[in-house]
Amino acid sequence: MTEYHNPVMLQECMEGLNIKLEGVYIDVTFGGGGHSREILKHLGPKGRLLAFDQDADAQKNLPKDDRLTFIDQNFRYLKNNCRLQGAISADGILADLGVSSHQFDQPERGFSIRFDADLDMRMDQAGSLTAKLIVNNYTEEQLHRIFGIYGEIKNAKTLANTLVTQRLNKPINTVDELKFAIAKLIPKGKENKYLAQVFQALRIEVNQELEALKEFLEQSVDVLKPGGRLVVMSYHSLEDRLVKNFIAKGKFHGEVEKDFFGNQIKPLESLTRKAIIASEEEIQQNNRARSAKLRIAEKN
Repeated sequence: MTEYHNPVMLQECMEGLNIKLEGVYIDVTFGGGGHSREILKHLGPKGRLLAFDQDADAQKNLPKDDRLTFIDQNFRYLKNNCRLQGAISADGILADLGVSSHQFDQPERGFSIRFDADLDMRMDQAGSLTAKLIVNNYTEEQLHRIFGIYGEIKNAKTLANTLVTQRLNKPINTVDELKFAIAKLIPKGKENKYLAQVFQALRIEVNQELEALKEFLEQSVDVLKPGGRLVVMSYHSLEDRLVKNFIAKGKFHGEVEKDFFGNQIKPLESLTRKAIIASEEEIQQNNRARSAKLRIAEKN
């Protein structure tokens, strides 16, 4: 399991969930199963755990445990699946939004800038949209938008124009072909950071990650019972902003709504004044923890 994905801030996540022996818990990002295994250790014989993951490889990590129900779905389908499993009114939901080390380390998945491979980046291998299709078929305006918003790339407009021009000569189908096509735009000394931003933008678009996160957060309120905990760990500012706003306001934009008497209407109460970050010791052992931000909330 540790080769697949080393769980980040494991202890902090367990403390955030405040696990009850006979509770019902949901791990919406099963991955290597590290967080799920730890939840099961804290549950009694009558406790239940539902685990979601759309990556077929994740099922290889399932422990043999009757208390665990695995759901082969994206977490944007949280509410319907929980209803089917009789798990509406859960005691806690955990989401670790990071791409697993396993996915990055598989060259053929096309997630990593380290390996040459087809531009794929699908977390769900049954999905039809790939990074290759985006790079070769999106309009210049569409590419400008995703690189600017999802990658937060300063020269997003020039990058989009370069790709549209380069693909006229021949399609850009692999990681190395993409890196070669944009080589002249990459700032000297910041090659890895720039490429990581480009790949992040493509990955978010391929997997519709921000839309899925919004849907999941909205549904989590309906699935949790009053006093139930929502524990979310994010790895970049776009995700963290959505999580922070939703916990604070019950919405993603604008001000919190108020009732007739001026009382705030929001479904969650934040239990973290600011995001929890990993210790220096954990970051030294697991570099992925460096960018992790953990937020915990309780349903009102």
